[in-house]
Amino acid sequence: MTNVNVLLPPGYSSNETYPVLYALHGYWETEDSFAEMGQVRNMLGNLISTGDAQKMIVVFPYIYTSKTQEACSGLDLANSLNYDNFINDLTTDLMPFIESTFSVKTGRENTAITGFSMGGRESLFIGLTRSDLFGYVGAVCPAPGLTPGYDLSIHPGQIQESQMKPYYQNPYLIMVTGGGNDGVVGNQPSVYHNILTNNGVDHIWHYVTTGEHNATSVQPHMYNYLRAIFQTE
Repeated sequence: MTNVNVLLPPGYSSNETYPVLYALHGYWETEDSFAEMGQVRNMLGNLISTGDAQKMIVVFPYIYTSKTQEACSGLDLANSLNYDNFINDLTTDLMPFIESTFSVKTGRENTAITGFSMGGRESLFIGLTRSDLFGYVGAVCPAPGLTPGYDLSIHPGQIQESQMKPYYQNPYLIMVTGGGNDGVVGNQPSVYHNILTNNGVDHIWHYVTTGEHNATSVQPHMYNYLRAIFQTE
């Protein structure tokens, strides 16, 4: 199974159960990256203390999933496919491990996913195609390649544009964040926003005017996303 970091809420007790957020890192990064960039521990602790976020467990997995190599070796289709394969590791191994090891609430109403860059692309892919498992879907600065297109190379796409919608029930929340000064993925987040709009998918488009491909976009995304998830009751 993949390497993983798990952030438990303040006062965690096996006598209580908690919803779970899976947070996915970007290309070249590790299970340590997203928490550090997003300042998730401090941010979530503060939001919980003020009552603006639910107590939750946050899971930070290593999402490069290959049977033959431990780490990404290049910016190309072969390596991208190893990120795409994370959906199988997540649903087959990681989620059952988390649910058997920690005191979690199960069901899509208690399960969320979000990610940055390549992790944002994968969180959209996983959250939409497995909307039976995830009730909340987020993506910040999502990378190209979820749908066919090209920038520096050709992206065959994980799904077609017409398929970019929930495969099962509609999530309670879909939030896509883009940065106005993102020099890495450019306007790709707005492309996904437009596809979702054209497909009639209800979602929040969160545009950070001065946001770049780093913490300046990730932290505003997480601040809003953490406050919004698990608020269905």
